[in-house]
Amino acid sequence: MKTVISLHPSALDLELLLTQYVFSTQDAIRYRFPTHVNDLVIDRADAEASEVFIVVLEPGESPPLHAHHDTEQIFYVLEGAGTLYIGENHQSFRVTPGDVVRIPPHTLHRIQCEGEQALRYLSVDCFVEGRPKDEPTWDAHVRAVCAAQGWEFDKVRLGD
Repeated sequence: MKTVISLHPSALDLELLLTQYVFSTQDAIRYRFPTHVNDLVIDRADAEASEVFIVVLEPGESPPLHAHHDTEQIFYVLEGAGTLYIGENHQSFRVTPGDVVRIPPHTLHRIQCEGEQALRYLSVDCFVEGRPKDEPTWDAHVRAVCAAQGWEFDKVRLGD
């Protein structure tokens, strides 16, 4: 049996060659919001319907209660401990390393770091209807968040 090697790769072959499959957390880009840190691992621009980052909350820190209407979120707690608050009535759940959290679209939520150690968790955002067209990159999303909160984008985005 002969093996045929084409010198003219197909469009699919080229797409497979140009697609990044492995991302290192060592290459993460840091965003320091007044309420927490996000270390961007996979930008939504590099995926069809997701993005990945590591959230770091120092003791006592918590983002404001908020909801994502186009996103289901999955969190995997890496270290530290915290309290997950859900809904306007602040139903609460303790989270510790090894826990997996699911936040459905439209769900008000926030996590607060409890204790003396930083809370770190992997966050996977899954876009229900594909990558948002109005915020196709993580930077576009962060710019919108900064504008809504009165924060300066150039002070939030810390690295490349």
